[in-house]
Amino acid sequence: MNDDNLKTIAQVREFLTGTRDINFILDSKIQRYDLIRRTLIRFEYYKLAKPDKGAVLNYLTHLTGYSRIQIKRLVTQWLTPIFACWLSLMSCMKVSQAPLPRSSVSALIPSLAKRNTLATISVSHLYNLRHSKTYQRQRCTLTKTRPKKAPIGQRRKPRPNDEPGYIRIDSVHQGDQDKRKGVYHINAIDEVTQFQVIVTLERIGEEFMLPALKDLLAVFPFKIRGFHADNGSEYINYTVAELLEKLHIEFTQSRPRHSNDNGLVESKNGSVIRKLYGYMHIP
Repeated sequence: MNDDNLKTIAQVREFLTGTRDINFILDSKIQRYDLIRRTLIRFEYYKLAKPDKGAVLNYLTHLTGYSRIQIKRLVTQWLTPIFACWLSLMSCMKVSQAPLPRSSVSALIPSLAKRNTLATISVSHLYNLRHSKTYQRQRCTLTKTRPKKAPIGQRRKPRPNDEPGYIRIDSVHQGDQDKRKGVYHINAIDEVTQFQVIVTLERIGEEFMLPALKDLLAVFPFKIRGFHADNGSEYINYTVAELLEKLHIEFTQSRPRHSNDNGLVESKNGSVIRKLYGYMHIP
């Protein structure tokens, strides 16, 4: 039987409608399996929508004489690598006029044997095998983590060049007590003039930080040119970056393994803020 002219699902539906009272019987199981294989490949069954898959299943049921349940079982098996490889091997050996070379057939048989062996192993043991060193050496490729530059601020030490307006900034928490949050102090100091501004706020969330930063920057008696912070999320975020960009202020952040990049303001946290406010909880 040559059904190569059926190329669309619409043609399949027309064929089923026109041959509803006609019974088709293929001579052998090999021919039936070959018809299933060719049909699934031709219509790219795994890509079809559910109604179109139903039409293909009805078509195969009508031509092979198999029940709908048997057809669905064969289709499910075909979608697995084992059955697909087996069908290709059988079709080339018994149906095609040009069979596979003996070397190709010999190469397929060990592959099928290995897969059938794996089918008898439990899923939990397969996971154990995947964690073995032998499997890891063959299947896993380890690469070094590629560092990604942060898009917010530049990682470098500020360069004020003996000019005022390059401030260092840091946060100091006044501690929690009985599950109550304490206040936060925002400490900012100019690197050259040592002019220092401290702002106290309830939280370091965005709704509190933005007004506090605007007030803090406005207090300095000179134009702010640089803003340097450590890697705290209260500063390294797009909201703060947008504010500084509008004010044309250079935004820098501390470098990894360079603890002295923000050492000036951190020393003032102890010598000024802790001296004024101490370590006690302030609600």
